Amino acid sequence: MKQQKGFTLIELVVVIVILGVLAAVALPRFMNATEDAHTAAVNGTGGALAAGVALVRSQWELNRVKGIANPNTNVTNFGDGTVDVNASGWPVGTTASGSAAACVEVWQGVLQGSAPRVAEAAAAGIDYVASYTAPACTYTYSLDGRTTGQRTIVYTTTTGVVTSNAD
Repeated sequence: MKQQKGFTLIELVVVIVILGVLAAVALPRFMNATEDAHTAAVNGTGGALAAGVALVRSQWELNRVKGIANPNTNVTNFGDGTVDVNASGWPVGTTASGSAAACVEVWQGVLQGSAPRVAEAAAAGIDYVASYTAPACTYTYSLDGRTTGQRTIVYTTTTGVVTSNAD
C-alpha cells in the first residue's frame, strides 16, 4: 500500500481548535489597545500642557526679575510673545480671559505648533473641546466617541495645576 502524505482530519481539527483558543485569549488584549492609546494620548497631552504652563510661569518670573515693564501681558521670550498671565504668573489667554475662547488661546499659546486641535465646540477634525468654569479650563477629549465618562484635561488658572482624567 502506498503511504499518503498530508494532514489527517483529526490533526487539522486539533490545529483549528488551538488557533481558536489562542485567538480567544489574544483578541481581548488587542481590543483594549485602542482604549490604551486614547488614555495615553490624553495623559501625554496633559503632561505637555503642564510643562508648557510651567515654562510660561518660569519665563514670567525671569521677566519680572529683569524688570521688564508689564510682564503680565504678552510674556516676552516665550513662544510668539502673545501669552498673557494673571497676577500669579499663570497663563490665562492672549486676548481674553475667563472664557472658553481664552482656554483655546491658552492651549494654542502654551502648546504652540504641533498641538492637538482644540475648539470651543465639537467639529470634524477637533481633538479637544474647550470649556471654562471658574477658575478652570476643561479640555474634553473628543476622538474616542465617549458621551459619558469622558477623558478630560483640567487646567486651573489660579494655581497652574494641570490634571489629566484619562480613565
